[in-house]
Amino acid sequence: MGEIPVNYETAMKQFYSKTVLDHGRNPRNLGDLEETNAFGIVTGHCGDTIGIWLKIEDNKIAEISFSTDGCMTLLAVGSMVTELAKGKSLTDAQNLCQQDILDALGGLPEESEHCALLALDTLKEAIRNYQSMKRSP
Repeated sequence: MGEIPVNYETAMKQFYSKTVLDHGRNPRNLGDLEETNAFGIVTGHCGDTIGIWLKIEDNKIAEISFSTDGCMTLLAVGSMVTELAKGKSLTDAQNLCQQDILDALGGLPEESEHCALLALDTLKEAIRNYQSMKRSP
């Protein structure tokens, strides 16, 4: 007897949580953000790049968006990072960790966990750029 063929949808559900699939297919906060005052862009060791735009008001992330050339997993992670950071103070956003993202997504396959760190590094880069710009005359 041969193996039972599995369709794509069934295969995806074996590896990814419902939350990952939802955010990967329907990413929140995707695209450019007008009237921003911070931006960060990072390319990961995998070759994927993510950019995050911030509109910061009163030391809080009032608006946030992202863009990526990466895979469905990076879309899901970018979506979740923006959702977690929105409305937070800069300090609270900087204190987010990779595990916070993984937990919010219901986990990722081990080989995809680096995506959470890539998006998080990009968020922190955008915040650092904002803080550096505020210190400059």
